[in-house]
Amino acid sequence: MATDTLKSRAGAGGAAGVRRLLLDNGALTALIVLVIAMSALSGDFLTTDNLLNIGVQAAVTAILAFGVTFVIVSAGIDLSVGSVAALSATVLAWSATSAGVPVAIAVILAIATGLAAGLVNGILISYGKLPPFIATLAMLSVGRGLSLVISQGSPIAFPNSVSHLGDTLGGWLPVPVLVMVVMGLITAFVLGRTYIGRSMYAIGGNEEAARLSGLRVKKQKIAIYALSGLFAAAAGIVLAARLSSAQPQAANGYELDAIAAVVIGGASLAGGTGKASGTLIGALILAVLRNGLNLLSVSAFWQQVVIGVVIALAVLLDTVRRKAGATPVAAGTSPGGRGRQTLTYALAAVVAVAVVGGMSFLHGGSSSTTPKVGLSLSTLNNPFFVQIKQGAQAEAKKLGVDLTVTDAQNDASQQANQLQNFTSSGLGAIVVNPVDSDAAGPAVRAANKAGVPVVGVDRGVNKAKTAALVASDNVEGGKLGAKALAEKLSGKGKIVILQGLAGTSASRERGAGFAEGLKAYPGIQVVAEQPADFDRTKGLDVMTNLLQAHPDIQGVFAENDEMALGAIKALGSKAGKSVQVVGFDGEPDGLAAVKAGTLYASVAQQPSQLGRIAIDNALQAAQGKKVEKTVMVPVKVVTKENVAGFTG
Repeated sequence: MATDTLKSRAGAGGAAGVRRLLLDNGALTALIVLVIAMSALSGDFLTTDNLLNIGVQAAVTAILAFGVTFVIVSAGIDLSVGSVAALSATVLAWSATSAGVPVAIAVILAIATGLAAGLVNGILISYGKLPPFIATLAMLSVGRGLSLVISQGSPIAFPNSVSHLGDTLGGWLPVPVLVMVVMGLITAFVLGRTYIGRSMYAIGGNEEAARLSGLRVKKQKIAIYALSGLFAAAAGIVLAARLSSAQPQAANGYELDAIAAVVIGGASLAGGTGKASGTLIGALILAVLRNGLNLLSVSAFWQQVVIGVVIALAVLLDTVRRKAGATPVAAGTSPGGRGRQTLTYALAAVVAVAVVGGMSFLHGGSSSTTPKVGLSLSTLNNPFFVQIKQGAQAEAKKLGVDLTVTDAQNDASQQANQLQNFTSSGLGAIVVNPVDSDAAGPAVRAANKAGVPVVGVDRGVNKAKTAALVASDNVEGGKLGAKALAEKLSGKGKIVILQGLAGTSASRERGAGFAEGLKAYPGIQVVAEQPADFDRTKGLDVMTNLLQAHPDIQGVFAENDEMALGAIKALGSKAGKSVQVVGFDGEPDGLAAVKAGTLYASVAQQPSQLGRIAIDNALQAAQGKKVEKTVMVPVKVVTKENVAGFTG
């Protein structure tokens, strides 16, 4: 049998070596294949600006993932890093602005916040005997809640001295990329050269054996989770610097991306394996996927499907590698030493350079005279914004415009990435419906610098130049909603308010307009205000809960129709009879409820018209024609009496 084995190995020759190399470096192989595929499919992918964009877009995920690597190597899990990042950024912004603390001290407080959150996780796991999943899930909720409490649900603008962390050095090297590299080197050093790094591998390999060998496992776990919190704080600061503001809802779901990057990079959720270079490659794979799919105009919904498939394939590759006896990826343990690893990366670099040259030549002569426009919407999980998209697509088809639509999914960071991708793609113009007006500013300023005209739709962009703003007046709409509800109640009664997604300008402006409008009706008493995140299901749940405390209300104002429809469901037979409900947007389901009499009124914005006008203005701006700075599409209170004549 031994002789047969030797013959088999000898016969395999170079093929076996290549197979082993690919198995040992599956993530790196996948990254190279992805770069080749995206380069072939899109001529905009292999530009200098776009490659730098990929680095910037990978930075926050990579920094978070470096911290999570420590945890996963030790066979743990940390679901709180996204919330801890948002909390740390919020503490920094609040300390440096509202509290008047010097920026240097504010940065220290932010880092201390992340460190403290990690220490709490470690103590709960080590001494409280909570499973890591439960302890960090609890911290996820606590961190996000504290971020909302400190910020009062609104973004906090960053001081300029901190915002420079999102700038470039020498006009070309993005600071987030530099921070990512530094944090990666620190991670590699900790894992490969320190006592705590070796302890992580020992604990992940066999915790009981590690304890019996003399390791103080409990204290080591506290240190491990503290490191994860520290890296999360650094990621939060970098993210907020990119957006020039601390967003209370920032980094929502990023913990899953961080875990995915670590797993794709070759680490095992069972613990004992993992390295910094693999994690970096995993983060780059996710960034390349999102960037390339954006350039190819693939729906954000399908992007989630693709990324899920990639994660599954990464875990499958890990299983295949283990069955094939491939080299484990613990730091510094690969046979052949660091020389072999360096040779592998050098070979990958040569292949990448060859691909860059080849694909640049392939796409060098391609050109198109069709005007191209990019449309970045805050979300497509809402009928109002779907109608904006449909209006924009209809106008683009009419005008012969090649329109690319992206969905930011209410994530300001994701939208910043999309706007960067648009800018580097050489589009004629960009239309943006900001998740947050402040957070969109840096990306729009980059488009300004590149000479790409930007048109805002529904919401404006702060601290940046837009060729035009096509919008409805949310404040005026809120006032009209207050007037309609108050007059229906004859100026007297108790009402509740369902607020939109915390931190969004639409929620703030509509709420402010409604509050202003109610001043004329002192007999109207607001007994409760609760957020339902512009979501119908949450509107149902929140309204159900409010009815327990306030069964005698006579009116409801919801900051969009989706929440109003949820409230109607909770009210049942009371809706439109003993309780009057007013919504906002004039979406199809809302108008149907107005016709049925369950929704008294909706402050309609004519979203399809917003989309059409925005594309028309974007094309004119791209052609160098003069456009109006502000184009206001009037809002209209739609009731049962006039709904038949409303077209949207």
